[in-house]
Formats: sequence, structure tokens, C-alpha cells
Amino acid sequence: MAARPLVSIFSLTGEKSGETALPNVMTAPIRPDIVQFVHTNMAKNSRQAYAVSIRAGKQVSASSWGTGRAVARIPRVGGGGTSRSGQGAFGNMCRGGRMFAPTKTWRKWHRKINVTQKRYAVSSALAATAVPALVMARGHRVDEVPEIPLVLYNAI
Repeated sequence: MAARPLVSIFSLTGEKSGETALPNVMTAPIRPDIVQFVHTNMAKNSRQAYAVSIRAGKQVSASSWGTGRAVARIPRVGGGGTSRSGQGAFGNMCRGGRMFAPTKTWRKWHRKINVTQKRYAVSSALAATAVPALVMARGHRVDEVPEIPLVLYNAI
């Protein structure tokens, strides 16, 4: 087994008070593709189902005028005396009609993620925090931090 790198232990005053071996998890392979995949799919598990009403766009009595009137064969609102009569209805291309392929609540909203993959993603993300270049690339200001990862003495 290869020797693990050593990290310094700092006291609360800032002096170096010892050294310890870096945990194995901090030297795990960094796989941003797996971290992104797991994060994306776990985020989908907090979604709520949504859908349009099954009656939306179908709440008017309409029938086609048939052929021979020089208008499209789309169903049209019956009656007279209002601007709505004679207008196209029901179709997705009509104003006030239903949408194309109305959304349903039985869509596949949640995703199952392999437990091993989740654990791998956590260890990979944790290992990335031990690389100063990656931490700085995220926008963290670590210029004045003595060492990454920073280990503090826990006697408080």
C-alpha cells in the first residue's frame, strides 16, 4: 500500500501542532461526470407532479362545418350573437383550444440512483475539496489559508 500524504494539524492560535495522514477518501479519484449525474438525478426527486386540466380547451360545444364552405375543417363554436361563435375550437392551433399532448401527472418524475454510485459521487466530491486548484476555481479565496485541506486541533 502506498504511503498517504501528511497534513499539518493547526492549533486555534495558528501554530502547527502536529501531522496526521490524509484520509483515504481525500485521495479518491475525482469524477465530475458521476458527481453531476448523481446531483442531477437526485434533484429530480424533489419535484411535484403537474398537469393541465383534462377539460382545458374542451369546455365548449363545437362541431366541424364540413367541406364546401372554404374554411378549415376544424370544429367551430356554434351559435350566434357573440364573437366566439364560428371560431375554431379544440385544436392545438386554435385560440382557446387544448394544448398539444397535454401534460399528465403520471410522467416519470423521480429517478432511482444506484447506492454505490451515490457513495462514489460523495467520495469524489470530497476528494475534490483537497485540491487547491479546484477549490480556487470555484471562487473561494484560499490565498491566506495555510494549507488545503485545513485540519484544526479539536481540544476546545
